[in-house]
Amino acid sequence: MTETNSAKLSKVDIHQKKQKLIRQKEELSFVPFATGFKPPTRCQSRLAIGCEPMMKDFDPGAECSHGFEYFKTIPRPTDIDDWLAQYNEEGQTYKQFLNECPWLSSRKRKYMSQTFVFSGKTLPQKYPDGKVYIVPLGEFQSEDPKFFDHLIEYTSIFLGLPVVPLPVIQLREENGDIFWIKEPLVSEALQRRTSSRMSKQKLTTRYDFKSKHFQVCVDSCLMKLRQKIPSDAICLIALTMFDLYGDETDLFVAGMAAGNQRVAVFSLYRYDPSLSFSKENWYEVEPDKTVSKKDKISLLLQRGSKLLVHEICHLLGIDHCIYFDCCMNGSGHLAEDFRQSMHLCPVDLHKLHILVGFDVVERT
Repeated sequence: MTETNSAKLSKVDIHQKKQKLIRQKEELSFVPFATGFKPPTRCQSRLAIGCEPMMKDFDPGAECSHGFEYFKTIPRPTDIDDWLAQYNEEGQTYKQFLNECPWLSSRKRKYMSQTFVFSGKTLPQKYPDGKVYIVPLGEFQSEDPKFFDHLIEYTSIFLGLPVVPLPVIQLREENGDIFWIKEPLVSEALQRRTSSRMSKQKLTTRYDFKSKHFQVCVDSCLMKLRQKIPSDAICLIALTMFDLYGDETDLFVAGMAAGNQRVAVFSLYRYDPSLSFSKENWYEVEPDKTVSKKDKISLLLQRGSKLLVHEICHLLGIDHCIYFDCCMNGSGHLAEDFRQSMHLCPVDLHKLHILVGFDVVERT
């Protein structure tokens, strides 16, 4: 009897030691949070949802080893370049969102020329004509002819708002320079007849003669977009397959928003899994021939959809999330961006719900 108990205790001890070693190994794989950042406790994460008592639609479930039954807590950084290893984010609770979001204000937003109903409770009620506009900046060279349509559909379902595509803004490359064509090129015949009336404006770029790779300055795009925003726009998003940069020290930028003007431009160039990029030089790009056509289409659509809804949520007043594993988490580099979730956590789902007024169950 004693020997049997000893054997059982021995197995328990071995299991506990293994679990301890696993935890120690996991701890070694992490890097410290940014100075000053303290990850929220599970109690703080639950309180950030803003439901007292907790509503079923936003309940993260019971606490467990990875955070909560239905949602993981915020991932710890594993690389010195990770988001929370670099930035001391304050986060935004549901209650803070209610106080800060300009779209929920009883006052009409600056620069908005459309109908405003001050008594409305949600964004669609306050701005009944409001739409999210998305415009291709340059042609989309995708193996999937419906790629842009899929992005529009996903974004509309995700946000619960009308999302409308606009005709492509033509960009023309000439000897390493990029020109913004003010009028769409309908056909070569039409182009010849109207070429004297058509105008083009040079965008700020940088060009590497050896690799023949160029990037477009994001600021020059935003300046042009401000002139194109429709009168009934909640926001105007330009999507491009051109590589972007902000200043000369940048390897690249995924994009930039001018929130007060409600315009933004984002590039999917670096989201293409069939390309490999240098971590040192912006102009060094190599094809990755191991990626199949099917995987390229699927991954680019997944990454592009996540980028689009993340950035539009920012324009709607939703800040980065520090409470759960969420598509509103920040990212310090592309690899971190790619591995983040597609879904909203209970905190940010509650924000979007109160802003738009959709039925949470029907949305899913």
